[in-house]
Amino acid sequence: MKEPPIMMEHLLNIETVILTNRTVVRRFREKDGEAFYQLVQDNYNRLNDHFSQMIQLIHSPSRAEWHVRHLLAKWLTFEGFYFAIWEKEQASIIGFIQVANVDWNVPKAEVNFFIDKAHENKGIMTEVLHQLIPFAFSKMGIEKLTACPPMDNYACQRLLRKTGFQREGDLRSDFRRPNGDIIDVMLFGLTRSSFEKI
Repeated sequence: MKEPPIMMEHLLNIETVILTNRTVVRRFREKDGEAFYQLVQDNYNRLNDHFSQMIQLIHSPSRAEWHVRHLLAKWLTFEGFYFAIWEKEQASIIGFIQVANVDWNVPKAEVNFFIDKAHENKGIMTEVLHQLIPFAFSKMGIEKLTACPPMDNYACQRLLRKTGFQREGDLRSDFRRPNGDIIDVMLFGLTRSSFEKI
């Protein structure tokens, strides 16, 4: 494996927990697999179009545990940062958010996320992004965040705009859904300099 650049040494002691008013957003740990599996199963129909590759990997509690440990390993080697979103009061997992596909030459990364169907439209993911974005810029040292929601995912597009992202363009025929359809996605971006002006 290629040794990481010197500028990434700050990541050796990076915090692994982000607190919001209603949630604990933390790095995955060993034994989180079963809870994550249940979250995915409870939201299978909603997630299949957007997280189909991950869903295929998580087809049992044991495979979910393997996947969680794989995500933890990627965090430890700075390939991506993967968080489970836990509700504070019930101490139950209600969502997932990642800062992945990191290009340390810039550095830039892509954000992807989902929340449990019973917790959507309550402003929870807005709350999470309002904490994760400054964390990515100030703690991780990311210069630019991107996101690529499908053209028909209006809720995600509204959320990205609400948290400072701007539409940068369209990527035609860029994503294949499990049913075989190839769809267009929007490219959203948020730079550190733009965020600091908000």
